Amino acid sequence: MDTRQIGDRLAIQDLMHRYASMVDFRDWELMDQVFAPGARIDYRSTGGQEGPYREVLAWLDRALAPWPINLHHITNLVAELDGDRGHSRCYFSAPMGRDEDDGSQTVITNAGYYDDELLRTTAGWRIANRLCTQTLMLGSLPEGYEIPG
Repeated sequence: MDTRQIGDRLAIQDLMHRYASMVDFRDWELMDQVFAPGARIDYRSTGGQEGPYREVLAWLDRALAPWPINLHHITNLVAELDGDRGHSRCYFSAPMGRDEDDGSQTVITNAGYYDDELLRTTAGWRIANRLCTQTLMLGSLPEGYEIPG
């Protein structure tokens, strides 16, 4: 592996961590540092939406509003690169919590993997297409809770 390949892999690892931090801290100003122009996201496996990244991230902001505590973990990153394009898969574990009126905390954890089409832009690596596959949820949503549309 040459120096450029090592640099690319580290940049893609940083990209995945930037995504996690963006979502956890609702730092939506970072979205253009994560997604390429025209990118799409598919979160349907989580009960979410599919479409252009700006629209889907606006939905995600609404969906996470009742869950102010988020701690995404990104692991097992594998990237296959071919010039200025690539594909990666990484696992995610995403605990989400909220404080209840009685002093307790409700916590659920979504987990699965992201399949991403990657694109090297003049500003660095970006996600051009993201497919989220949720494979499990630990805990359960509160009774009567519905994922916002």
